[in-house]
Amino acid sequence: MRNAARTDACQQQIIGALRNIGVQVYYIKLPTDLLCSGGPLKNRNLLLECKMPGEGLNNGQQAFWDRWPGEKAVAHTVDEAL
Repeated sequence: MRNAARTDACQQQIIGALRNIGVQVYYIKLPTDLLCSGGPLKNRNLLLECKMPGEGLNNGQQAFWDRWPGEKAVAHTVDEAL
């Protein structure tokens, strides 16, 4: 049985910082944390996974990312997200 997905502590800070610069942020949780568009991204859509420093994608996330053809990124800090 899968453990409940947990929220990384940096996620709310990252969401706030992105929204402050005009990015529309939608929390989708699975298969990745956030869908981002607008602001500096203009007409692009970006999947963003929030992770604590030193953490990487889990096996399920990595499998999804290997198949996803669009833009995606991992952010460990607000600076990385921006």
